[in-house]
Amino acid sequence: MSDFLKANKNLLTFSLIIFIILPIFGIKLFISFLGNILILLFLIPLLLLLLLFIGFNYYKEKVSICKSCGSISLGINNSCMSCGERLDDKIINDQFYKKPSESTIEIKAEEVT
Repeated sequence: MSDFLKANKNLLTFSLIIFIILPIFGIKLFISFLGNILILLFLIPLLLLLLLFIGFNYYKEKVSICKSCGSISLGINNSCMSCGERLDDKIINDQFYKKPSESTIEIKAEEVT
């Protein structure tokens, strides 16, 4: 009998766990353990997508497009690597970043009959 116990030590350990621990804590422990593993399987890809989205937005802010030649720069240089044009003035000339008081709106009045 002792040779059988020595040879199957892992089998004995796992059977003791199943027959002693499982009835004490019940099947709820096993189900909640499987549920937690399934939650992790769904949350890890969502976490990776969130990190990918944050990284994409971080690098999107760093990207500059040259107005002269259209080449893309990662914001490391202040001038375009293709044509030498300055890339600093890209936000100043953009209409969306102007204050409303700095813009003028042309309105043409027409008479409606």
